[in-house]
Amino acid sequence: MNTPVRVLIADDQVLIRTGLATIIDAQPDLEVVGECGDGRAAVDLARELNPDMVVMDVRMPVLDGIEATRLLAGAGVAHPIKVLVVTTFNLDEYVYEALRAGASGFLLKDAPPGQLLQGIRTVATGAALLAPEVTRQLVGRYAARIRPPKGTPDDVALTPRELEVLRLIANGLSNSEIAGTLVISPETVKTYVSRILTKLDLRDRVQAVVYAYRRGLVT
Repeated sequence: MNTPVRVLIADDQVLIRTGLATIIDAQPDLEVVGECGDGRAAVDLARELNPDMVVMDVRMPVLDGIEATRLLAGAGVAHPIKVLVVTTFNLDEYVYEALRAGASGFLLKDAPPGQLLQGIRTVATGAALLAPEVTRQLVGRYAARIRPPKGTPDDVALTPRELEVLRLIANGLSNSEIAGTLVISPETVKTYVSRILTKLDLRDRVQAVVYAYRRGLVT
C-alpha cells in the first residue's frame, strides 16, 4: 500500500483548519500530520515534521504565508517543501507574491472539497497547480509591474513552437487544452512543457507563467 501524502495545515482560523483537516483526513491517501495558526509556526512545524506539503493561508499573524512560503520553498532552500496556497480571490496580489516566493500553486477558499483534494494530490506529485479561471486576472494584472525594463535581452532561445506552448501555459490552458488548440497530442504537449522547463531552468508551470509575463511574451 502506498504511503499517504503527509499534509501540514497553516491557517489562523480554527474553523477553517478543522474543516480542512476533516476533509483531508477522510481520504485514505492523505494524512494531516500537523496544524498551526501562524506562518512562523508553519515554518517550525514543517522543519520538524517534514511533511510532503503545506496547505498555506496567506494572511496570518507573526509571519504571513508569503514569507513562510519563501522560507520553506523559495530559491536557495536546501530541502524545499511543496506549498499549496489556499486563499480568497480578493487577495490575488498576495497569491501572486506567494507564487514568486516558491509556492507550487493556489486554490480559492470557496473551491469545492473535491477540487481541494485534487489540488493537494496534484502538488504532492511535483506538478504545479494554477486555478485556470483566475490565472489571466491574477498574473496579467501585475504583468507591467513584474516585467523587466525595455531592452532587457532574452538570454534563452526557445523554438517558435515552444514559445507558442509557453504563451498558452501563461494564459492558463491545461495540457489537454493546449493539445486541442495546437492540434497535437497531449503527450507531445508534455514533451514541449518538459523542454521549456529544462531550457529555462524552471521548476514548474507556475514559474513558467511568471517567466512568460516577465519577458513580455503575453499581454
